[in-house]
Amino acid sequence: MNLTLKIWRQKDAASKGKIVDYPISGIDGDMSFLEMLDVLNEELVNKGDEPVVFDHDCREGICGSCSLQINGEPHGPDRLITTCQLHMRMFNDGDTIYIEPFRAKAFPVIKDLIVDRSAFDRIQQAGGYVSINTSGNTVDANAIPVEKEHADDAFAAATCIGCGACVAACVNASAMLFTSAKVSQFALLPQGQVEAEERVLAMVNQMDAEGFGNCSNTGACEIECPKGISLENIARMNREYLSASLKG
Repeated sequence: MNLTLKIWRQKDAASKGKIVDYPISGIDGDMSFLEMLDVLNEELVNKGDEPVVFDHDCREGICGSCSLQINGEPHGPDRLITTCQLHMRMFNDGDTIYIEPFRAKAFPVIKDLIVDRSAFDRIQQAGGYVSINTSGNTVDANAIPVEKEHADDAFAAATCIGCGACVAACVNASAMLFTSAKVSQFALLPQGQVEAEERVLAMVNQMDAEGFGNCSNTGACEIECPKGISLENIARMNREYLSASLKG
């Protein structure tokens, strides 16, 4: 497979970036997208050029660090997968592929295709935890009945890997889906009720402070999310936030 890659190159956050063309050949359809970039970087290094910098870790769809904007879509043209799970058979011989970092004010570019997503960490740190001891007092924890529907919904929300695809897909660069997932995974369980009001207020306020936009109500975030996080979490967070605000 012969391809033309148009890749965003940017030296650092203070530098102006640009799209650079890279022709590449001999790409097998069974390669992952990141393996294809590995091939490109090997060629660049052998020629004495600087390799394209991109983020990755597990390459198993778990960590979310491989986030790339591919032909205008977070994680590329497939659904319910991360970039590392995207295979080159999704493309055709002779295709031109645009590869860019996620674009958001709250995700500043570090270099090339890597962005700083520490804003997500700060949102999580603002309230994404429980104070109840769930490790040493398992008898007490297991004594609290939890409806299966609530347990299933909490687990589904907890599958969010914080990749940022929701932000990249939103025209307003909103982090509502991410934040609501982190709120919901606790709001649905008894152990999360102790700090429930404090949590939702702190996390939403931190989200706003980081510079993320408002929800655009288009649903693009759920469509592009590699874990299929539901928009119902946003509705739940809005209810939790309104209730906490009125009580405050």
